[in-house]
Amino acid sequence: MPRELDPRLLRAFTAVADELHFTRAAAALYVAQQALSRDIRRLERELGAELFVRTTRQVTLTGDGERLLPYARRVLQAQDELLAAASGSARPLLVDLNSEGMASGRVLARARELAPECELMARFESGLTGAAAEIIAGRLDVSFGRFAGLEPGVRALLSHQPVRYEPMAVLLPVDHPLAARSRVPLDALAGETVYAGAGNPGTLEWTDLARRLFAGRGIAVAAPAPMAVGVEEFRRVMAKWRNPVLAVVDFPAMPDTVLRPIVDPVPLSPLSLVWRKGMCHPGVDALRAAADELAGREGWLERDPSCWLPECDKSTMCDNN
Repeated sequence: MPRELDPRLLRAFTAVADELHFTRAAAALYVAQQALSRDIRRLERELGAELFVRTTRQVTLTGDGERLLPYARRVLQAQDELLAAASGSARPLLVDLNSEGMASGRVLARARELAPECELMARFESGLTGAAAEIIAGRLDVSFGRFAGLEPGVRALLSHQPVRYEPMAVLLPVDHPLAARSRVPLDALAGETVYAGAGNPGTLEWTDLARRLFAGRGIAVAAPAPMAVGVEEFRRVMAKWRNPVLAVVDFPAMPDTVLRPIVDPVPLSPLSLVWRKGMCHPGVDALRAAADELAGREGWLERDPSCWLPECDKSTMCDNN
């Protein structure tokens, strides 16, 4: 085994592992494909292990490659942090907020006040499952969502901090029979087909929460469908299919719809701040401090025992790592 490894070789390895395609990985690194292939072969020689299985149709990781990948990511993360520290400034932090106008946005706003020297960049994507994969791959730094809904192997690579138990709600067309109610009892949704992100690989944790909530209540999860992106497309899909949409009480307003909290019981969506395990960055520290402050001031982590929450989420929200 070598006594040291060139970080450039590890970057080449992780790029190919992310893309599973040499041409795309070379483009991502701004190098020639031949140079990338050369670096991978050199790394394999130095380690004495084959890292990829290459065929004319596909590239896959070997067992040795899968074992090396998390270590390579940690080494590269440490190098990035060392360079940032040496330069006297932390690199920008990319934070996924899922949607505008929600608790995650308030945490980010307060973190910016606590650490004005940090550049905390926001993006708005949907789903922790998709975000977690990007965090592990190093393309994203922080996200928010239901940590217990991730696969155990994914959770093992991440850290999380409970932020809030979010009361759940249902988004209804303005002329839906249930829209006249100020609150919607859960049993009143019996016979309805409710959209909960089924078929979207980035929101598996949300669909799983919906299935657990609806089980045995006569409420169906809407069939898989592409996610509507943008206000106008959302309006069109709602007008055409008229399915209620499972949401949380802070969900942003949408045209021609009303948002009604669900009661009897009040179902809770557990929200956590999630980042890569072992990551050190002042922006993450600021986000954690902001989440602690807001949760304490506004009682975000106080839970009425009568509220609905899956057992797996109860234990995970108590496991702050």
